[in-house]
Amino acid sequence: MNSLDTLFTPGLVAAQQPQWPGGVDGAPVKSAVAQLKSFPPLVFAGECDDLKAKIAEAAAGRAFWLQGGDCAETFAAATADSIRNRIKTILQMAAVLQYYSSLPVVKVGRMAGQFAKPRSNDFETRGDVTLPAYRGDAVNDLEFNEASRTPDPDRMVRVYNTSAATLNLVRAFTQGGFADLRQVHEWNKGFIRDSSVGDRYEQMAREIGRALDFMKSAGVDPDSFKSVDFYSSHEALIMEYEKALTRIDSRTQLPYDVSAHFLWIGERTRQLDGAHIDFAAKVRNPIGVKLGPKSTVDDALALIDRLDPNREPGRLTFITRMGAGKIREALPALVDGVTKSGAQVLWVCDPMHGNTFEAATGYKTRRFDDVMDEVKGFFEVHKSLGTHPGGIHIELTGDDVTECLGGGEQISETDLATRYESACDPRLNHSQSLELAFLVAEMLRDR
Repeated sequence: MNSLDTLFTPGLVAAQQPQWPGGVDGAPVKSAVAQLKSFPPLVFAGECDDLKAKIAEAAAGRAFWLQGGDCAETFAAATADSIRNRIKTILQMAAVLQYYSSLPVVKVGRMAGQFAKPRSNDFETRGDVTLPAYRGDAVNDLEFNEASRTPDPDRMVRVYNTSAATLNLVRAFTQGGFADLRQVHEWNKGFIRDSSVGDRYEQMAREIGRALDFMKSAGVDPDSFKSVDFYSSHEALIMEYEKALTRIDSRTQLPYDVSAHFLWIGERTRQLDGAHIDFAAKVRNPIGVKLGPKSTVDDALALIDRLDPNREPGRLTFITRMGAGKIREALPALVDGVTKSGAQVLWVCDPMHGNTFEAATGYKTRRFDDVMDEVKGFFEVHKSLGTHPGGIHIELTGDDVTECLGGGEQISETDLATRYESACDPRLNHSQSLELAFLVAEMLRDR
């Protein structure tokens, strides 16, 4: 018996878990878990440690965190075009943020693993039919029939395979020349060249190009311009999947969850005596925790003690999701209390999840102005306390969807039906994402 068999505390309650046929000890789950345990790691412990060092820099005010990607990945959308467009969007946002702030930008995708979602209700009813809620492609299918909605453990194996294919493409794009900063013009091809934000991006790209040409003429052409470090992340939600992909690193003899570089625990699953926090406390990846508007200083300090007892730089990130109307009231006490405790965490703003509502047309949506107002409040709070607004966590896509209202394109409620493609929550489209990056860059410059 290796140490992994006794690593996690048995008998703890794991919230938001699928009701697998036969239960977690049934043959279907055991078969899927056995396969996952036999597979190679998706990421490596050394990469997780590298990310942890970058998070420490961001927490100290010397870098900025940019995390973006799908609300919930789907198997059908794991195409080369979709993955490339998401990477292009994040690279463009990072270029804007770095150019205007002169801070290194830590690039993290909600990709290659974000296939499971917590839900408010276990069941969904349409008419007189009630079926299990859709919990992401890792569990069941969005189509509303009994066969599709029945949780299927074999989907966890498909998550691994799809994540491996996604990471393979991500690494090819980010290390094979596509992410070369000298391609900053190329990233905009096929996107929004004719919009106001597109014009602004092109102007910035020209300025970057001239600066790079000057450096090259002076004999400076560093390799760091030619590729980028791009990290994967997802919510650590399905316990069978995460535990099956935990390995003991041969170098350090410490456990790492090799399903992603960065894992976060959601607002619905961060119970101190629950299985998710116990899991996060045991693995050595950098860990994030979502904090909502009802979070208290005591909650935050207890999470720090549990997840980062040794106060390891870069270990812990707090991702706040307060809502535009609550952040200025709820956040100051949290930041002040944590700062006075002496703990150094990375503070990241998730301006998406607290600003969701149902439009009159029946679509779940968010207003771009609300998203920006929450980010603005996040920066205002940190500026008033003399602390660093360390990053943003955005649900986005590189495609021209119509899921969030407003922005430069002035998407209206009647426009939502045009291209509403999200499997769960509404995402910013490419134009809205880039517009947000310019606005955040201005705040970073003035912080």
